[in-house]
Amino acid sequence: MKISRRVTYSGRVQGVGFRYSVKQIAAGFDVTGWVRNLPDGTVELAATGDAIEIEAFLDAVATSHLGGYIREARRSENEGAESPVTGFEIRH
Repeated sequence: MKISRRVTYSGRVQGVGFRYSVKQIAAGFDVTGWVRNLPDGTVELAATGDAIEIEAFLDAVATSHLGGYIREARRSENEGAESPVTGFEIRH
């Protein structure tokens, strides 16, 4: 069963290649979704996939070199699947 998760990262997460690194990490998992900068200086990530893949992907982001930039990660569960996305993209 596919699930969707959103995570909003705060800290020093803009201007450090965060979105590009997240996209590279996503390539190693069976997930679809996107990542984007928000005007308030945070980064929002949305991912859809099997629960085990989603959790492994989000754990990989947190334990990667990006972890040093993250002050807080607020997770939320999305009801229903995200709109169809092929692959994992950076949104502007």
